[in-house]
Amino acid sequence: MMAYFDPLSVILLMPLVAAVVLAAIPDYRISARVNVGASFLAFAASIGFFVVPRVSGPYFLIDDLNIVFIVLNSFVGFTTSIFSASYIAHEMETGRLTPAFLRFYHAMFQILMFGMTLALSANNIGLMWVAVELATLTTVLMVGMYRTHAAIEAAWKYFILGSVGIALALFGTILVYTAARPVVGEGPQGMVWTVLMAHVAAFDPSIMNIAFVFLLLGYGTKTGLVPLHAWLPDAHAEGPTPISAVLSGLLLNVALYALLRFKMLFAANAHVMAPGPLMAGMGLASVIFAAFMLYPRKDIKRMFAYSSIEHMGIIVFAFGMGGALANFAGLLHMVMHSLTKSAIFFTVGHIAQVKGTQKIAKIRGLTESHPLLGWGLVLGVVAIAGAPPFGIFMSEFLVVSSTFARAPWLAVPLVLGLLIAFGALLLRLHEMAFGEPEGSAAPSQASYIPLFIHLGIVLLAGILIPGAVVAWFQHVATLLG
Repeated sequence: MMAYFDPLSVILLMPLVAAVVLAAIPDYRISARVNVGASFLAFAASIGFFVVPRVSGPYFLIDDLNIVFIVLNSFVGFTTSIFSASYIAHEMETGRLTPAFLRFYHAMFQILMFGMTLALSANNIGLMWVAVELATLTTVLMVGMYRTHAAIEAAWKYFILGSVGIALALFGTILVYTAARPVVGEGPQGMVWTVLMAHVAAFDPSIMNIAFVFLLLGYGTKTGLVPLHAWLPDAHAEGPTPISAVLSGLLLNVALYALLRFKMLFAANAHVMAPGPLMAGMGLASVIFAAFMLYPRKDIKRMFAYSSIEHMGIIVFAFGMGGALANFAGLLHMVMHSLTKSAIFFTVGHIAQVKGTQKIAKIRGLTESHPLLGWGLVLGVVAIAGAPPFGIFMSEFLVVSSTFARAPWLAVPLVLGLLIAFGALLLRLHEMAFGEPEGSAAPSQASYIPLFIHLGIVLLAGILIPGAVVAWFQHVATLLG
């Protein structure tokens, strides 16, 4: 029976079927359960990639690189759906969401999961672009769901800047096809990534050089790199918190994945400019800029949005540096950031509900008024700040170590950015978690299971990573060059 099991079909079709069903269910309790069930089935199917033959065709490709992203994507999608069930229940009870908006929310959640999975599994660079655009448009609609002035403004800004970014990425994709056409001929073959990899050494380097600039700017916008980041803080602050968790934990990774695919392609042509220095430069700029921007933040979700910019900068910097150790560190950091940041947003979402505000100045004494939420926030912030023994400490240590080994002069601003961000996060944490409680003390209806599952994995990764996972990540790091 296993020979007939196709995990890719399940994780692509399940969200589409679930979206149609969820669009017709008015009861939020039933729809929340259906959303969780569909997300679980997609995650369970993704595990099948470890035991069935890999897919390789003109439109879809499953290899060691994108399995990391797909399994992480489906796992965080599943845990976010659990968090979303308790979060949305509160929003319904307080009247912030109507039944019509609830049906729209759950259907769009599944469409978003479909778009991201499609982008991660596409072997056709044109199909990948379409999937990234689908995921972007879906999140634009969800960011503006509350229909407040600030939410609509944030969605509009996201739409405008996202459209500019995706247009640049499209132009870069067209240029890659233009460079490939004289070698592989006209037609769909010029868009198939595996075909491009086999013939890229013969592509015109001048066209490829221009293409990479557009691709880096285009997909860099989606990744949240400075100076293309302006949409990200507003989108995080104004949209439903489950979407903030998905944006930081998953959607940024999808754009990163597209960049990595193209980095591998361009690195295979010795006459094309090396993509690494540009990626490292934008990554380092993002780390330093976001570290300083953490200090003046007054909104808790906006602050963690800048933290996401910082960490995506670290990841892109590591992949830009290249080499086995830096690539391993970048891959590990991506996984740890997705798990930790989504866990933080799980906590922040319920904190904003029980306190009735996202303003940092009005959130005090969480460990006294809501111990589980407060200590969950403490653990999450300590982890994301890079303190031992959590996994992010290990990945940041490896990034810094590889930088010292290859370009010591770059290690100084990198470490400076990490220390500045560390100080900002601990300063804000102390204000919110400790001291005399202030503001509302409404009881929490939070589901803590996703939060502590994520933090438990991140803690274990900082202590001992299984040998099979290390070998897997080392192999992927070698593929990335």
